[in-house]
Order: sequence, then C-alpha cells, then structure tokens
Amino acid sequence: MNDYMYTDQHEWVCVEGGVAIMGISIYAAEQLGDIVYVELPDIGASVSQGDEIAVVESVKAASEIYAPVSGVVIEINEALGEAPDTVNEDPRGEGWLLKLKMNKPADLEKLMDEAAYDSFIEDLG
Repeated sequence: MNDYMYTDQHEWVCVEGGVAIMGISIYAAEQLGDIVYVELPDIGASVSQGDEIAVVESVKAASEIYAPVSGVVIEINEALGEAPDTVNEDPRGEGWLLKLKMNKPADLEKLMDEAAYDSFIEDLG
C-alpha cells in the first residue's frame, strides 16, 4: 500500500494504480465519537477535489466529508451500511469510505503527508 496523504478537513487518501481509496483520519474518528450512520455517494458520481462527497453522522453531530482528489466514484464500502462503527474501529483499514478513479493526479500535490498532517493536528491543540 502506498503512503497516506491528508486534507486539512481530516480525510485521508491512499493511491493504488490510479485508484484513490479514501476515508477519515484517526483524529477525525476520535473527534466525532461513536459513528451511527454513513451516507455515501452513488457509484459513477463525478467529484472535484474539495466537493462534499459523503456525510458521517455520530452521536455528537453530522460531519460532511470532502473529496481529497478529483475523480469518479467506482466503489463504496457497502459494509458501512450495516456497521458504521467500523469507521471508529479501523478508520484507515476496514473503515474506508469509497474509491475514486482519479482524473487529476496533480490534486495529490495539494495534500499533506503523514508527518505534515501529524504536525497540523498537534497545532490544533
């Protein structure tokens, strides 16, 4: 698996052969608390970097999830319909949200690597 890249909205993306697998960061999952529902886009939906792409609802609040890169949704994590708490338990593994076929690889240049993201969340206090 390639390295994880992060947005300042706490989404992660990992690219494998032009496909961007995405989800929310461990930090975001901890901040949200117990996730009770995940609303995912339709397969075939086209999104641009920064577009709202999903909604994660926790016992605390609903939080919009934004596309870390531009592309077309080619797969969603169907298992989250039955077990949305998987996002809390394994946000960078089984709790992935969706996969995008990237159409603008240059979008990755706008993201943070793991070290930069760790520094970013430390600065949040």
